[in-house]
Amino acid sequence: MAMATAGAIFSAGCEQSFDDRGRVISADFTGSTQAAEPASAETAQLANSVGSFVAAATPGNTAYKIGPQDVIEIVVFKVPELTRAVQVADTGSINLPLVGEFPVAGKTAQQVERELTAKLGATFLKSPQVSVYVKEFNSQRVTIEGAVKRPGVLPLRGKYSLLQVCALAEGLDRDVASSQVMVFRNHNGQRIAAEFDMDAIRDGHAPDPAIEDGDVIVVPTSSGKVALNSFLRITPALASFRPSVW
Repeated sequence: MAMATAGAIFSAGCEQSFDDRGRVISADFTGSTQAAEPASAETAQLANSVGSFVAAATPGNTAYKIGPQDVIEIVVFKVPELTRAVQVADTGSINLPLVGEFPVAGKTAQQVERELTAKLGATFLKSPQVSVYVKEFNSQRVTIEGAVKRPGVLPLRGKYSLLQVCALAEGLDRDVASSQVMVFRNHNGQRIAAEFDMDAIRDGHAPDPAIEDGDVIVVPTSSGKVALNSFLRITPALASFRPSVW
């Protein structure tokens, strides 16, 4: 995997990479670095962003975070007046009877459920039973383009890995796709990129990175595969030849 940012290149699982001053920097999959000479604070900050691509999934970050334009279903047991589907406003809030404006953006359905239960139980209802789930996923998108069977903008309905998003795009075009896939991400106000070997991920030799809202995945074509398939289309008879067994 290799990561590039403005003015610096970081790598994981490779021998060397260089920043804009020609210094050698290597990075492991956790985002730690070793430099041939002391790195600047800016370089160290950029290197830490490596971990955003390969951080292991944990219970604290795997659940879907609600965002603007999502539709959430709220069910209050035996209180039909409060049971309804509501769309999250651009401000990140919803409006409910008794509760009024209630912020939900950036929270999981479980967090909203707990907070609404506490809010209703403290003032209006005795031991309320509240259930919340996301009915429509509209706020998070990922773009995948290049040598895939169905390029486009795809909704994220939770946490997906790179391999899973490629599967949503109906897989790589095996005839022309390179195994080296680029992922572009906005991280702390900076545009960063990482390169991943899909063959290594499938074989279990490299981690399958988490994909986030706003990521852009680019699957380039392999010049070798394109040339080979072009050659076979021009001379299709050659494709029928197989080694003979004597």
